[in-house]
Amino acid sequence: MRFEAITWERLADALAAHIDALKPSDGGPWLKVAVDGAPAARTGALAESVAQSLRLRGRAVLPVSTAGFLRPASLRYEYGKRDPDSYYGSWFDTGALWREVFGPLEPGGSGRVLPDLWDPATDRATRSPYRLLPEGGVLVVHGPLLLGHWFPFDLSVHLRLSPGALRRRTEEDEQWTLPAFTRYEDEVAPAGSADAVVRADDPRHPAWTGLRRDG
Repeated sequence: MRFEAITWERLADALAAHIDALKPSDGGPWLKVAVDGAPAARTGALAESVAQSLRLRGRAVLPVSTAGFLRPASLRYEYGKRDPDSYYGSWFDTGALWREVFGPLEPGGSGRVLPDLWDPATDRATRSPYRLLPEGGVLVVHGPLLLGHWFPFDLSVHLRLSPGALRRRTEEDEQWTLPAFTRYEDEVAPAGSADAVVRADDPRHPAWTGLRRDG
């Protein structure tokens, strides 16, 4: 896999330009984009930069973090608070993402997306209002372990961290999640399935593969 040095600003602009030229693969009026990566890779920062670049191009954009779609603590912690297998398979409410985020953006859908569902700090529903994403708008979902669920993304970007960088950049009290990302690499191989891979070991000097759909 060959990488080319790039700045985060240029990366966001390049992704936004590509997204702006895409047509939804399902024939509907909305585009769906993934920014996938471990929390240490700071997927939210890139997602927000891409969203801003798209807005400057006149596109409506709705960033959605998977952190707002965690399951209740009683389900997340069924096997303890630091179980990597639970983190991998049970922490994120993929059913709610399908129902509240992707379902409304299917062809003929309402366009009314729930931006978040559950607040892990209070362990209660957020009660956030639905957001209307107009036709022609772009959904940008960001967070860890996004690929491999058959979510209908028109473009997927994976922020890759080497095992050493992931270990160094993960907070001490989150180190227990590292086996989940090893399993993700083994079972999903996100760098092999994403449309673009960004090497983010050094946050000051990213590099990327370019967009595979460009040939």
